[in-house]
Amino acid sequence: MDDVYLLHVLQQMEEDEDQVENDLVEGAIATAALITLAAEEACQIRAEQRHPNHLYLCRAQLLPDPRTGTPWQVLYNSRNDRAYITTMGFDVQTFEFILDSGFESAWSWTTIPCPDTSATGAPRPGGQSLDAAGALGLVLHYLNSTMREISLQQIFALIPSTVSHYITFGLKILLEVLRKMDDAGITYPHGVEEFEELNELIVARHPWLTGAFTSIDGLKLPVQTSADKEIENATYNGWLSEHFISLVLAFSPKGPIIAAKLNAPGSWHDAHVAQPIFEKLRTQTPEGFYMVADTAFPCGTANILGRIRAPLKAGQCLQGTTNEIQEKMAFDRELLSYRQTAEWGNRTLQGSFGRLRIPLEINDAERCGDLLETTVRLHNLRCRRVGFNQIQSVYMPIWRSTSQDEEVWLNFENML
Repeated sequence: MDDVYLLHVLQQMEEDEDQVENDLVEGAIATAALITLAAEEACQIRAEQRHPNHLYLCRAQLLPDPRTGTPWQVLYNSRNDRAYITTMGFDVQTFEFILDSGFESAWSWTTIPCPDTSATGAPRPGGQSLDAAGALGLVLHYLNSTMREISLQQIFALIPSTVSHYITFGLKILLEVLRKMDDAGITYPHGVEEFEELNELIVARHPWLTGAFTSIDGLKLPVQTSADKEIENATYNGWLSEHFISLVLAFSPKGPIIAAKLNAPGSWHDAHVAQPIFEKLRTQTPEGFYMVADTAFPCGTANILGRIRAPLKAGQCLQGTTNEIQEKMAFDRELLSYRQTAEWGNRTLQGSFGRLRIPLEINDAERCGDLLETTVRLHNLRCRRVGFNQIQSVYMPIWRSTSQDEEVWLNFENML
């Protein structure tokens, strides 16, 4: 009897020891979990205290699936031209044209570079948060608006890092696609026939401007202030007391940009920026044809004398007979009228691409230049395929002013 009792006591002691061990283990696990949770919470609090102004959305605050039920998906599936043009600048047909011209294949079969992944890894078609149409929509929303990235996160249901990576990569492949498109080309006229065609459009509205084929003007775009003193000094424009980059653009009477110099320092004079265009005037322009500029634009050097015409400056005296002065004044009035097309073009570029109204990045000249080239080529593509352009709406109707002209215009493609 004593042996049985002793055995029972020993078993009870072993069970008590096991229970104590289990309690210690569970307590240790609970303590570790509590410490981990407290550490994470403390880390979050410290991060919020360090960056009180860093505001962004996390996945929990966004729609769960970027490919289903997002505001972008509603817009895309509407297939409405007005909605597409309002938000992205292009109608449905042109949007699909960009996709089919190489954007879709490049997006699907090119590895998206990320700092935390292998640069040599194979692409995963279908593995991205957005398909090719969504990526193109994201890039066009970014270019056509001044909205912050937080708004893009809400529209496309993407976290901040994904939005940033997708915009950078999407802009790169979009530019590569645009460079291969004829409709997006920045093409200077070739041959006398092309110059005469452009001049006929101008002369139909301004009979005195025989020989004019384009209007040219400079454009200043705001840019960030660089910490580098040399860059800061180069971009500072003393006349406007701000930092800019300079562009010089030549607009066809059909609307597209036919010559451009982009991403020059804002302190440079337009005469310096326009040197490549002056060279085209000297070497690629037939005799008798000229560009139209405003009075502030330089008329170039002696080797292109007469190939840039500008209205008379205020207070400038005219000499000659009464008839000669009247002819000069008539010519000057039409120069003044037509040179406004360059201002229309500049406003169209800034109005269509709201991103150009926000100070551009200064620390990456290549990225800034690519952004400007992308917007110029998209402008040309929009002029040629969508047609919403003030210059075009004023000068192109000359081709269809009569019923016979209208019939030829509307059935032109059937005549080819």
